[in-house]
Amino acid sequence: MSYKNILFDITGGVATLTLNRPDKLNSFTAEMHEEVRAALGELAGGCAARVLVLTGAGRGFCAGQDLGDRAVAPGSAPVDLGESMEKYYAPLVLALRALPMPVICAVNGVAAGAGANLALACDIVIAAKSASFVEVFCKLGLIPDTGGTYFLPRLIGSARAMGLAMLGEKLTAQRAESWGLIWKCVDDADLAAEVAALARHFAQAPTLGLARAKQALHASGLNTLEQQLALEAGYMRELGYTDDYREGVAAFMEKRHPAFKGQ
Repeated sequence: MSYKNILFDITGGVATLTLNRPDKLNSFTAEMHEEVRAALGELAGGCAARVLVLTGAGRGFCAGQDLGDRAVAPGSAPVDLGESMEKYYAPLVLALRALPMPVICAVNGVAAGAGANLALACDIVIAAKSASFVEVFCKLGLIPDTGGTYFLPRLIGSARAMGLAMLGEKLTAQRAESWGLIWKCVDDADLAAEVAALARHFAQAPTLGLARAKQALHASGLNTLEQQLALEAGYMRELGYTDDYREGVAAFMEKRHPAFKGQ
């Protein structure tokens, strides 16, 4: 499939999805949503990829919704923003969370609005020092969407989440790291190499085990301890029969690096 608004490539087990509207800070249009959905569908459907890297082209990661694609002119009919959430943003977040592989987000610049929360939907977020996160919704009379009201309090606590949501202040990448909002903040010049090294690591890792780990962590917030222990037992039972588990044990006993196949 050819794309106009994204770049999508799978090489050496690493899938890279680049939001590619740099002149608009990679803000989302309906057309870009459809292209991202198609790319994620290819990954979910089974392919050679064992890790996804999500990033943006140009000087920004993603500025959220392209308001020009959903213009609200004085005197015009009301816009159903809930429908937009249900049709585009909610499926996007759920598709990212459900991917059976690690998802790395490389935040190369500003991540604003839905763009900020799209990054938080990924498994591991690495940001350049010049990057920033902005929950701009309050300045438009809206709430943090794209999972923002779910991710923020879970990652940084209700006090900080409330401040970001109600003030809309810019959060630097360094502070985002210190607050535990993201995994790591690195020098701008090191971002590409850092992400590439991590992607290579995951492309050679036990993919199914990592998929079950992320699923278990996602489920833990709604489970009791007893339910979570039962979930862990089920996943451990499944993983104990895999080729990767056998290879991991053999490599440990033989004091060598494992050659995982992702199975």
